[in-house]
Amino acid sequence: MGKYFGTDGIRGVAFEKLTAELAFKVGLSIGKVVKPKQIVIGTDTRQSNNMLAYSLASGAMSQGIDVLFAGVVSTPMIAYYSEIHQIIGVMITASHNPYYDNGIKIFDKGFKTVDELELKLEHIIDFGPFDVLEKWGSLNITQDVEKLYMAFYEKLGLKPSKLSIIYDSAHGANYLIAKKLFDMYHPNALQINNQPDGLNINVDCGSTHMEMISEMVKSRKADIGFAFDGDADRCLVVNRKGELVDGDQMIYLFATHLKSKGELPKNHVVLTKMSNPGMLKKLKDNDISYSLTNVGDKYVFKEMNDHGYGLGGEASGHIILNHIMHSGDGLLSALYLLKIIEESGKSLEELLGDIQLYPLKMINIKNVDKGVLKRDSVNALLEDVKKVLNDDYLLLVRPSGTEPLIRVTMSYQDEVVLNREINRIVELIKKEGSV
Repeated sequence: MGKYFGTDGIRGVAFEKLTAELAFKVGLSIGKVVKPKQIVIGTDTRQSNNMLAYSLASGAMSQGIDVLFAGVVSTPMIAYYSEIHQIIGVMITASHNPYYDNGIKIFDKGFKTVDELELKLEHIIDFGPFDVLEKWGSLNITQDVEKLYMAFYEKLGLKPSKLSIIYDSAHGANYLIAKKLFDMYHPNALQINNQPDGLNINVDCGSTHMEMISEMVKSRKADIGFAFDGDADRCLVVNRKGELVDGDQMIYLFATHLKSKGELPKNHVVLTKMSNPGMLKKLKDNDISYSLTNVGDKYVFKEMNDHGYGLGGEASGHIILNHIMHSGDGLLSALYLLKIIEESGKSLEELLGDIQLYPLKMINIKNVDKGVLKRDSVNALLEDVKKVLNDDYLLLVRPSGTEPLIRVTMSYQDEVVLNREINRIVELIKKEGSV
């Protein structure tokens, strides 16, 4: 990670860390480093979006770049348009973060920027040159991003579902496009949290707050529920009992489906170090191999791209169905899952089978020095914990790339041992890293 770019673009508190000046310099740096003729910009529904979008657009225009402004669209829509037209795409969003945060995601011909390019952009942001051209580029509003994305779904052969469906748009980026697509293919589906006011994105709803969709599915006796995050590149699911079906389980379902049709490249999936050991065991039982990357969809995609794998993602619900679309798309995951259910004639529960997920616990430690993770005492304890857990476990201790905290994540079959060992780690980090 660089000075500005984290694991998922630039992110921070709008008007404080993420200012109009910084956004202008990001746009200018794109012009200086990449030198594109055209870029496309989209936003989610935060109140700070227009400030950042138009400031970034001004920076790009100052370098002679023509800017297309797509308004409120999902991150996957920008990524897809960027790939098809081989241009730079920019999404103004802080994904699942609260409304007062915002961010800048940059796509180069449809793909998230690599570290090398980000460092070049950061050098311009900090040191310039900041000269502008005499003739600026143009700014135009476009509906083409939505039109291209809608046309993409026409090729998938989706059929109306007989299921009772509820979907939660988190007052976020897909509240418009999700409504159009569900109305087209599943007209009886019920949309909730689709009234954004600039302040309510992700508030007690969406994929970071599954309680609402779970209760709605149970109270209305629906068959399935989907919850998206603020920029709609993630999707989590609940079954008819209101129980969570996370990204790991969805990948398992997609993998077994594709394998049964001979369409899973190398019978392999790409997951992250956050994946549940119980689900990994189930993949092995089905003769599906896997590789584990660092957390972050760009690392998942790199592993997929480097080795020709077709399916990958994260437990958080960010899933890449590479044989259909190159980037993670929560709406695509939802509609593709419904397609599988309809084609198979089986329920979601039947398709998932008897996965025994291990207990998992994640603790966020705030107000600590992230440098504590380099201390010998912490590393010695982590090695000791690994010896205690021995086999089939998950242990991940890392600084957040998007928030000021350290995350400790552990999964193990024995919940008593899990709680004891994770508490040992948390207590030491708090003690050693207090600020």
